[in-house]
Amino acid sequence: MRIDPSGGQFPAEATVGIPRPAEGFRVAPEVPEGPSEATVGIPRPADGFAERPGPEQIPPRADAEQTPPEPPAGAGPAPAAGDAPKKSRRKALILALVVLLLLAAAGGASAVPAVSNRLGLPWAPNAPKGSAPDPSDASLALHGPDTSGQGPSANGVAAKLSGPAGAAALSQLSGSVIDPANGTVLWDHASSTPLTPASTTKILTVAAALLAMEPTKRISTKIVQGAQPGTVVIVGGGDPSLTALPVGTDSPLYPGAAHVDDLVNQVKKAGGDVKKVQLDASAFSGPNTAPGWEPGDAPSLYGAPIVPAMTDGGRGNPKVDETMRSGNPGTALTQLVADKLGASPAGAAKAPDGAKVLGEVQSAPLPDLAYALLQISDNVLADSLGRQVAMATGGEASFAGASAAVKKVLADHGFDVNGLQLFDTSGLSNQNKVPARLLAQVLAAAAGPDGKDPNTPKLRPLLAGLPVAGSPEGTLHGRYHSGETQGGKGWVRAKTGTLTGVNTLAGYVLDSDNRVLAFAFMSNGSEKNSGQAALDVLATALRGCGCK
Repeated sequence: MRIDPSGGQFPAEATVGIPRPAEGFRVAPEVPEGPSEATVGIPRPADGFAERPGPEQIPPRADAEQTPPEPPAGAGPAPAAGDAPKKSRRKALILALVVLLLLAAAGGASAVPAVSNRLGLPWAPNAPKGSAPDPSDASLALHGPDTSGQGPSANGVAAKLSGPAGAAALSQLSGSVIDPANGTVLWDHASSTPLTPASTTKILTVAAALLAMEPTKRISTKIVQGAQPGTVVIVGGGDPSLTALPVGTDSPLYPGAAHVDDLVNQVKKAGGDVKKVQLDASAFSGPNTAPGWEPGDAPSLYGAPIVPAMTDGGRGNPKVDETMRSGNPGTALTQLVADKLGASPAGAAKAPDGAKVLGEVQSAPLPDLAYALLQISDNVLADSLGRQVAMATGGEASFAGASAAVKKVLADHGFDVNGLQLFDTSGLSNQNKVPARLLAQVLAAAAGPDGKDPNTPKLRPLLAGLPVAGSPEGTLHGRYHSGETQGGKGWVRAKTGTLTGVNTLAGYVLDSDNRVLAFAFMSNGSEKNSGQAALDVLATALRGCGCK
């Protein structure tokens, strides 16, 4: 802590009832109230260090032996013996002055909190008042909401939402609000009617992945020895987050992603002359685009053909989310690896059984993939993760297999999947149908209290990935900044969904009584801007709800 002395002028009168000292010898002024402006007679610090006083500032020691000067010629006889007491009194006065100054400095230092703290004096304000407590164990687990006290009532929530829910901009509306503390449905508006969900489908995909696989799950990409000498085979495991960025540069889109350079360096260290690079894409099957996708969806700024080996979600620029994707991301990866190995791409091939592994890298763990998927609404990662659910449950790693696997996992864990129809696991398909009830149930389970629902601990990471209203990051970054929705900024966390004529929002909010409420609002037949704004007003209304 730096001390900021005032460095002001001293008063003309003596400060402690002693004669004013000679110039250059400082006396501590009276200590002012508070710690901010005290000088306490110490040197002024500069950048944390005290200035060293110059020779002219250092007074002579009172006890130093000094040789009296020779009397000038003609000055008369030396003083008589009777003058000795005057000299002794002068020495005593100087000595007393020094003692008083030292006492004043010490007293001032002890009186100023900043100095007392620095010196560690027992009476310092920051001195410990007793022995330090024993350390306690800290739990790093995510915990559910506080369930104490009376929650909102269904009538109260209905009254709060009746106005916003009637907005013409919402067109066909389906919605559900659930209290995760007890599972009570607080508001239901045609919530069993399946509507097109758009990207809120990703909530179901992430939930199924978290329920079907361990949180330590990572996706591998390998390079193995090929069937012919000088040939290697890339074996795609379905990790679209593999990045072309150099080792040491983390992906801004997929934190913790594996690097192509790391994979290539392992192959180089394994030795051997590599002349050809092939790709084994057999981990996935079926078409690489889904029913219900528009012709311009893949490749596009937001989508690519779904294959088990690619870099950066098929993006041309690994640092920018909405950048043009490759129409053949597997071929692009093969070319990239071949270039780095000084070899030639040689098309598709099945890796030989038991082939020697020359290099292997792994994705970030499942919760990190889920976070990235939800934050930027990554379609390629969502459809790839759906295939991981299929493989984990013994299904086919295709659009149909992934869709069926997500539905089965949710049903096996007690969720009501009546009315659920999936054709992909990203929500890009306009043929998907999801009841708002199901979305709200999954979110309520994720946000529920500890020990009530066995699904809750595994679903907790889903909450962390939901974008925050008005945050600079995530798909809600441009919303909740003004008007009726500003009250929801920072309080609403939700997954967005947008297709032509489709606007959806599903997540949770902390109401004015600090109660967590899970919600799902789905609008079909609505225009993008006005539809999104109307959904945001609904969520913000829940934030302002005590609703007893």
